Amino acid sequence: MIRNLLKKHCILRSFCLFALLAAGAQVLQAQDWVQIGTNLGVNKIRIAAAEFKPGNTDPQTMPMKYVFDQTLYNDLRYAGIFDVVSKSMIPNTEPGSPQEINLASWAAAPSSAAYVAFGTLAVNHGQVSVQGFLYDTHAQQNAQLLGKQFTDVASVEATRMIAHRFADEIIQQLGGIPGIAETKIFFVSDRSGHKEIWEMDYDGFNQHQLTYLHSDSLNPEVSPDNSRVAFSSMGRDGWSIRMYSLILNRMVSFPQWGGTTLSPAWSSDGTKLAYSSARTGNPDIYVCDASGAGSHRITAFLGPNVSPVWNPKTNAQIAWVSGRTKLPQIYIMDTDGSNVMRMTDGGYATSPSWSPNGQFLSFAWQRNYGPGAPGSEDIYIMDIASKRWTQLTHDAGANDFPSWSPDNRHIVFQRQQGGHTEIWMMLADGTDQQQLTHEGNNLMPDWSWK
Repeated sequence: MIRNLLKKHCILRSFCLFALLAAGAQVLQAQDWVQIGTNLGVNKIRIAAAEFKPGNTDPQTMPMKYVFDQTLYNDLRYAGIFDVVSKSMIPNTEPGSPQEINLASWAAAPSSAAYVAFGTLAVNHGQVSVQGFLYDTHAQQNAQLLGKQFTDVASVEATRMIAHRFADEIIQQLGGIPGIAETKIFFVSDRSGHKEIWEMDYDGFNQHQLTYLHSDSLNPEVSPDNSRVAFSSMGRDGWSIRMYSLILNRMVSFPQWGGTTLSPAWSSDGTKLAYSSARTGNPDIYVCDASGAGSHRITAFLGPNVSPVWNPKTNAQIAWVSGRTKLPQIYIMDTDGSNVMRMTDGGYATSPSWSPNGQFLSFAWQRNYGPGAPGSEDIYIMDIASKRWTQLTHDAGANDFPSWSPDNRHIVFQRQQGGHTEIWMMLADGTDQQQLTHEGNNLMPDWSWK
């Protein structure tokens, strides 16, 4: 989309191919060096999720229990640190309390679970209540690791949220890092007739439209406190940055500077925005306060400079895409524009996304670019310190706009294939790819900070 937009505005009109780097020394297997919490090269934790026991005969109990059981199972399966026991291999029981659990049966084959989650769900007077437990199946004593009680209105969405919360508690307990089951993904969809900003749960459920501008919008970026979404939108005066309040559920005012203004990006402390603006003719990177005040330019290179992203670990560096050498490449600089360093060399590199731990960049890269050139646009990951990279997607359409999950374990991205563009999720080593959207064209995903 950015590529097409740049071409539309005649920013990139002619390209020359660069000699590509010899790939043999740089292409490494992800499991050799990408240590980001996915337990690569280490046996995953084997865990079982028992079917929760219905606590009463209320007509809503069984439907809510089904929603809860499926959501919890999928949350654990998507976490990236578990080997979740297949439902066909678990004991045919529904233990609802510690007194009803036979740990030996869960530890024995074919389940062979090291841990088991179980509990009770009931609906009373329109309220759903869940009591959940996590036990170590091999512990001789003190086997209970978690015991949680949740209550909310008896709705599908509330029940799913309870399952997400319990899953995140389990992931925190066993994985030592917060889970992502309660996070959101913001994206662009044309299913209403225009490219509007949408929101969904991390697993693709609860998709709903946020903006109703009846115009094309791009590049949604949610603030670190999840209070606002910044994005670019086409108006009477061209492309400008707009702001949507997730607290007020409506658009709020934000300055417009003139010129094509694109790709807003929040600093991780929420105090700054970086963006690209062509207000002086050439697209350059600017930085302003969260309110839009204090805007100032930090690049002055010929050729387009777009798609800035902050180092979320330090907020001391910005990665961006520059066409200063004709074909777009990924660069890094300090936030005052100094200490510029080129990260990619050759091909067509766009859409950088910085990992929350500050160690990696993910981006879209067509390493063999030009008429008749083999290969496609794929998602890559690069270790910033060494510039070592690996390819995450292979032979599956055109892949673009990666965005990191806050746990460093997952990446969401767009895939154009068969005439449609959809949102996909994968582990950060490229495995376990899951399609999240299935209606219309959906693109430019952005994962919430928490």
